[in-house]
Amino acid sequence: MQKMEKPTGELIQAQSFIWNHLLGVVGSMSLKCAVQLGIPDAINRHGGPITLPELAFALSVHPAKTLHLRRLMRTLSHSGFFEKQTREADGEETYSLATASKYLLKDQATAISPFLLTVLDPVLIAPWHSLGDWLRRDKTTPFHVAHGESYWELMAHRPDVKEQFNEAMACDARLVIEVVVNEYGHVFKGLRSLVDIGGNTGTTAKAIAKAFPHVRCTTFDLPHVIESATRDASIDYVGGDMFERVPSADAVMLKGFPMGPSW
Repeated sequence: MQKMEKPTGELIQAQSFIWNHLLGVVGSMSLKCAVQLGIPDAINRHGGPITLPELAFALSVHPAKTLHLRRLMRTLSHSGFFEKQTREADGEETYSLATASKYLLKDQATAISPFLLTVLDPVLIAPWHSLGDWLRRDKTTPFHVAHGESYWELMAHRPDVKEQFNEAMACDARLVIEVVVNEYGHVFKGLRSLVDIGGNTGTTAKAIAKAFPHVRCTTFDLPHVIESATRDASIDYVGGDMFERVPSADAVMLKGFPMGPSW
């Protein structure tokens, strides 16, 4: 065993650097907990800054866990998801929504809660734990190492995972396409047809077709995805494999989805 170096400012900084990365998961999981509990919605329904006891009551938090709720709220406030104030009248801590947490409200068209819950679901967290094994094996992806099949294959027999993924894709598409249509609408000028590859249930294609009626849009995805899509007369639905054939169109669109080592 090597002799331990005498602590110095440089070593302490290095340790802090490691700890900051190591505990990054605390922020992600705290945010997931907030969404699962419905904290942003509870504060929004309250109509103004809310005290911890009021929040605990609204969320049906067990009385013995109120102190832990305080720690959770302080963590999320420090991260910028909520604003913490001290009420002058009695010195009570209160919490209100910050800009970021407004995008976690369930009744907002641009809410990204489904995306957050999908990315932090155990199904997609497990592959991260398999990176080391994956690098030493001939499996195609870390997801294969963790689950023995691809994400798409798993969704075919896990309706719950499939539904969650569809909701995540839809919420991500609604947010992105609003910016694309409003800020970059000129890219659709002169197009008569467009195919959205991996378009899931058609959220993006529907938005484009509505904003640009002259463009005939096609949602292209795996057959089992297309089969579950709610049909809309303004777009076409085609099932298939993009590695074998892509429908003809004036333009094709591919929208990324940062899911980690899952495919």
